[in-house]
Amino acid sequence: MTDDNHGRNIPDQLPDRGREPHRIRDFFSVPAPVKRVFDRFPLVTYPSNELPHCAWPKRHGNRLFVFTDAEGARRGRPSFNPQCLKWQAYLRFVGIDFELVPSNNHASPSGVLPFLLPALPVGTSAPIPSGKLQKWAIEEVHCEEEQQLNLRFEVYSSLLDNRIRNAWLYHLYLNRENFEAVARRLYVDPSTADPIVRTVLASQLQQAARDELLKSSPYIDASALEAEAAEAFEALSTLLGENIHFFNRPNPGLFDASVFAFTHLILDSKMGWKYNRLEQLLSQHGNLVQHRDRLLKFF
Repeated sequence: MTDDNHGRNIPDQLPDRGREPHRIRDFFSVPAPVKRVFDRFPLVTYPSNELPHCAWPKRHGNRLFVFTDAEGARRGRPSFNPQCLKWQAYLRFVGIDFELVPSNNHASPSGVLPFLLPALPVGTSAPIPSGKLQKWAIEEVHCEEEQQLNLRFEVYSSLLDNRIRNAWLYHLYLNRENFEAVARRLYVDPSTADPIVRTVLASQLQQAARDELLKSSPYIDASALEAEAAEAFEALSTLLGENIHFFNRPNPGLFDASVFAFTHLILDSKMGWKYNRLEQLLSQHGNLVQHRDRLLKFF
């Protein structure tokens, strides 16, 4: 027995049963009229297609792929997605130039945005996912992120990654008014014009938010999420104090970008919020609002 390319077992030879091999050959033989057609137009096996070339073969700069619209990309405006805005802001803070490219998760090699196509080395097409952007940036401009080694950085980062992010997910996706006015407009409608597909995509986004929130709690309590966000804002305000930047850095770093990614979008009237309890909670801390306003000038 031998194996074909699909892993199926096939016999090495058919049993000898008189004229049975001839009947089998006759059964699988090509009729003469069909054979004449294929003799004139023989089957050809073409080589495999090459991977598509970059859509910008003459690009001269770094390109950061984020959630944004065409006008926002053209003007370098902050992304409306916190994860994208975090890295967009960080690269600006450390002095790396780049162009924005409107994109979505389906276009990302890792399945999530943002990712960056570097200008150098010339000819490279290997994208840099968000998880490696900081390392790449440090190597590019030799900036220092000493707070990464600080235990406090990890503790306060958890406030952003858990309490504030959870409140954001509920705020954007599970509040009906905000979902219709903001999330649907930014994430659903630009993806397709088909009303059925839009309905399915909207449902998937909301279910994904529910699933994420249920990882940390057996049920979703909006008031509890808002209370946790309020505590997180208070802790961040205490951490910042009267300093210009977090951890009393002379220039804004990754943590500043991480905070700005949420505070800016919460305070941005252009987002079109219908219900904005998070803005009410954040506005109680003037130093966080001023921190956001100062960093916004980078854009």
